Amino acid sequence: MSNMMFAGEKPKKGGKAAILIHGRGASAGSILSLQSYLNLNSYALVAPQASGNTWYPYSFMAPDLSNQPKLEESLSQIQEAFDHLINAGVSSSDILILGFSQGACLSLEFSARNAQKFAGVVAFTGGLIGEKLNPSKYQGDYQGTPILISGSKQDMHVPLTRMQESATLLERLGAKVNLLSFNDAMHTIREEEVDWVNKHLLGQ
Repeated sequence: MSNMMFAGEKPKKGGKAAILIHGRGASAGSILSLQSYLNLNSYALVAPQASGNTWYPYSFMAPDLSNQPKLEESLSQIQEAFDHLINAGVSSSDILILGFSQGACLSLEFSARNAQKFAGVVAFTGGLIGEKLNPSKYQGDYQGTPILISGSKQDMHVPLTRMQESATLLERLGAKVNLLSFNDAMHTIREEEVDWVNKHLLGQ
């Protein structure tokens, strides 16, 4: 568990938890700083740490083999964080999965490969991973899990078209997807996005 940071409450049966996934060049510590803005006071927080601060080497839309084996190793780290919470007694329906940029892509990819009832999935600037989307990779039923995909309409790393394609595929898996797109060109987490998560997913 040395590649994870923990904060907040201890995970327990009946408790709530969140897996927070940092972006390229960032760290577990930096994504945990979101707890100052999000209403996560009662949550057990787990933040996996990417080796070299990067989850996969190339664009999330690069040819599939170019991001291997790093991508599968990174997905295994998210699985380890998820299993840690489940083994502590937390229900999957009480686990929120949230990420920014590379972490946003991983939050969608991990949840879609393991679709089930989650507390929510948040992709601050991200989409499903792959040169082209391959629906056969994904299985399960989100059972109405709320998912937020948000970002700039002109982001240099994450095209709006991929966010839209991802939303459509996730809805086919039973998710309730909200897509928020912004006119600015910033690659960042906006106050409006944080407010949406607090209001719709965290009850504040």
